[in-house]
Amino acid sequence: MAENTQLKRAMSERQVRMIGLASGIGTGLFLSSGYTIHTAGAFGTILAYTVGAILVYLIMLSLAELSIAMPVTGSFHYYAQKLIGPATGFLVAISYWLTWTVALGSEFTAIGIVMQRWFPTVPAWVFSAIFIVIIFLSNLFSVKVFGESEYWLASIKVVAIIAFLLLGSMVLLGWLHVSGDVHPGFDNIFSHGLFPNGIGQVFTTMLAVNFAFSGTELMGVTAGEAKKS
Repeated sequence: MAENTQLKRAMSERQVRMIGLASGIGTGLFLSSGYTIHTAGAFGTILAYTVGAILVYLIMLSLAELSIAMPVTGSFHYYAQKLIGPATGFLVAISYWLTWTVALGSEFTAIGIVMQRWFPTVPAWVFSAIFIVIIFLSNLFSVKVFGESEYWLASIKVVAIIAFLLLGSMVLLGWLHVSGDVHPGFDNIFSHGLFPNGIGQVFTTMLAVNFAFSGTELMGVTAGEAKKS
């Protein structure tokens, strides 16, 4: 589809693939998983994340179809405007902007909390400010610079998740022992019952679970800046 207003397509296939792998890995998986387990229990957490993953998978299938058919700047808010109406398109666009305005605040706060693990005497806002500047500069320059910075930052997230999965699997299988009063094992999934705080808590944690999956929709936005459409 020919459009008069297009962004400069400069993102390579390598960058798009890595962004796709890391787009669903956010602070929700690193920081809020403990809250989810405490609230819904181990089995309830598995159930909540499974339901969330299925919902995201179905949404991404639909978005993939639309992105292939109309790989244009604006992604889903353009689709809503084109296929439903201008008012719907505007509502989708402003809602998405508000979503990331709030989400970025929580992301930068999370950065400060995580960095205080190693630098406890430094205020959290200092790290937040540093990364705000870094993200601002990466978006200020060309899409090529943004794509390359996103590639390496995404690589860190992917490597971290793989490392956590391997270490967690080794602990659960007894290949790696941990010190203290921690007793990891598959029996913990049912040790306090399927839903220790009631099945209603599973629905309560769905908000945190869906937030943890936020970012996967960025692949639709990326399609408008990819070299190959």
